[in-house]
Amino acid sequence: MELSTLQIVLVFIVACISGMGSILDEWQTHRPLIACTLIGLVLGDLETGVMVGGALELLALGWMNIGAALAPDAALASVVSTILVIVNKQDVTTAIGIAIPLAIAGQVLTYVVRAITVGFQHAADKVVESGDLNKLDWIHRSALLLQAMRIAIPALIVALTAGTDSVQAMLDSIHPVITTGLKIAGGFIAIVGYAMVVNMIRAGHLMPFFYAGFIIAGFTSFNLVALGGLGLILAIVYIQLHPKYNQSKQVVQVQATNDLDNRLD
Repeated sequence: MELSTLQIVLVFIVACISGMGSILDEWQTHRPLIACTLIGLVLGDLETGVMVGGALELLALGWMNIGAALAPDAALASVVSTILVIVNKQDVTTAIGIAIPLAIAGQVLTYVVRAITVGFQHAADKVVESGDLNKLDWIHRSALLLQAMRIAIPALIVALTAGTDSVQAMLDSIHPVITTGLKIAGGFIAIVGYAMVVNMIRAGHLMPFFYAGFIIAGFTSFNLVALGGLGLILAIVYIQLHPKYNQSKQVVQVQATNDLDNRLD
């Protein structure tokens, strides 16, 4: 599969957006589900993009930057692995095998770029003293542009070379033992990610619903749409029945009862 000039330009733009999103953490454009879907849309294979994004999102579920500690880079892993999988007609398992080392490489690149941007911060400190806010704005934008190029340049190189015989041979040379092992490791990572999320939102009174979901999923043939609809219905019923969310109604009922008693007296 050979990419057109327009597709290469769009890949570059999506990669820039993902790279900036990985440092801003505002629009979450660096998350695999968004980045992979956009790359799939650009390359004309939205279905594969969504599938790769869903698989990698499970891996990256517990990845988050905490203070100065940086998580493996989901943006580079998402963009590059999706390009390779779609252009070279690989399966999702290959995407997982490619994504994990790419995420580690992206983490190293993030440290390098952040070290470079320290110089931009010192320049910004000097500009603040002069009061030139326009120049200060451009300094910060330039530093953000480096984060965009951190993803866009590797993505551009891969997009230009992904369809070549050498890249195809490299992907075909990956031994099934490696891809299977990485797939199993990715499964463990996904479980750990889920465990971290559940631990953060842990609420004892909601755990019965959590366990009920596993039972329903394991012993029925419901798809994700049906399970999601069932979960939404249970959430609505729970909110309607829980006293915490019906205090105003209870107050009105008690007041009405008191008024009726007063009239009878």
